[in-house]
Amino acid sequence: MPSFRPEFIHDIPKHWAERAPDALCLHLAGGILSYGALWQRIAAARDWLAARGVGQGDRVMVVGENCTEMVVMLFACSTLHAWPIQVNARLSPREIDGIRAHAEPLLTFFTSNVSDVAAAHAARLGAQPSDCAALDPNFTVLRAEHAPQRVEAAEARDIATLIYTSGTTGAPKGVMVPHAGLTVFARISATSRDLGPDDIAYGALPLSHIFGIATVLMATLYAGASLVMRPRFDAADVFAALRSPGLTMLQGVPTMFTRIMALAREMTARTGQTGATAFPRLRYLYTGGAPLDPTLKRDTEAWFGQPLHHGYGITEYAGSLFITRKDAPRADCSAGYIVEGVEIAITDEQGQPMPPGERGQIRVRGPGVMRGYFRNAGQTAEALLPGGWLNTGDLGYLDADGALFIVGRSKDLIIRSGFNVYPIEVESVINAFPGVRQSAVVGRAAADGNEEVVAFIETQPGTTLDVPALQAYLRESLAPYKRPAQVRVIETIPTTASGKLLKQPLRALVEGNAAAA
Repeated sequence: MPSFRPEFIHDIPKHWAERAPDALCLHLAGGILSYGALWQRIAAARDWLAARGVGQGDRVMVVGENCTEMVVMLFACSTLHAWPIQVNARLSPREIDGIRAHAEPLLTFFTSNVSDVAAAHAARLGAQPSDCAALDPNFTVLRAEHAPQRVEAAEARDIATLIYTSGTTGAPKGVMVPHAGLTVFARISATSRDLGPDDIAYGALPLSHIFGIATVLMATLYAGASLVMRPRFDAADVFAALRSPGLTMLQGVPTMFTRIMALAREMTARTGQTGATAFPRLRYLYTGGAPLDPTLKRDTEAWFGQPLHHGYGITEYAGSLFITRKDAPRADCSAGYIVEGVEIAITDEQGQPMPPGERGQIRVRGPGVMRGYFRNAGQTAEALLPGGWLNTGDLGYLDADGALFIVGRSKDLIIRSGFNVYPIEVESVINAFPGVRQSAVVGRAAADGNEEVVAFIETQPGTTLDVPALQAYLRESLAPYKRPAQVRVIETIPTTASGKLLKQPLRALVEGNAAAA
């Protein structure tokens, strides 16, 4: 396991290009790319960007889906101390335009070579081929009409990337992610998983998301391992990659594993095989980015014959804050144990420490804490507290062993009859009912000023939900104040591009129905 200490994120691919240039780095649909070849493209893109005026403190935006060009631009910008902004192309025109207006990039690129939605954005905005020899000819670019103001030099060198949070309402927030956080976590993540050059990971998590950048890309490259790069997640492609080139690491958000398991059941019914027998190279499963449901954990572990590890992280911290231990997997859905360099405090709303085992707000500090929200001093002040603490907005508690349990988001908490209802608890119970693929629980304002619990359910393919039986099951399984006042079956629960459940559209549905009534 390597132990070098990179200062900037581009030091990671450079390290392996110098020491093992022929080692495999990226497995692509059209072939493979070595570390040496990747660095050659990074250097060529750096020179191309510099020749077009990109320098320290500029912003460079990439509207796209995962591909070599997104990796190249991330590191090429780092070499110039410009800020790369990777934005998922599946965002709407309004969202893309809002981020561009806020970030003011000098150049905006579009991965039209691998993404029809990126190509549509490019066509709408009048982007042209980049003419950079290191990039695909269909990788297009748009230049700002006027050169935006650059960020001050010291700040420019400190920040590795801007990640815009998906949010639910209001203006976009650009999280300023420090080099120090990503480089430290790359080492921690690679070490915790015993990653090495022989490992092959799967990269369908968007590179516009901290999970995709930190846990998947940076950790894999830090270890000198290789990555199967895919523009979008597709469960069938995961099974193909497990066979060839033979994944050893499989990481994703819980909704990805939900879809993997749906296909796994079909495979077992068809061939009689399970993951334990069909994919002997696979040695590590990991999920994060959202709470882990116990039913999903149980089914995944049973089918693959190995633990499903878990962790906790947020966009505002570069990398995971807690990870389960590889050599001591847990039977519960804990997010694991605190990682090197991180401190945590569980507090009440006033910031006073809660007794051990009590639920409260999660505050953290460490090298990965964001430097703030770009051009948003007000929201930065709400998140970054005195003493270097970051208010995560999440709720949780620590058990006697020091393991962290996430119970929900502060904004998702439902107050029913004076009691706190944590949606994840209700969702976990619903998800264990036969025929349920996944569920999402939201609150609905009642006429008396109280809140009611509303559950949205996505069923397994070909399954008709027995709602009376479900309601009887919930009466046996949940206290009265936690039981849904309404159960709604929908075709697909909306998710973000990174696979997180999107609850704002569900709240809008609930509020719209209430207004109509």
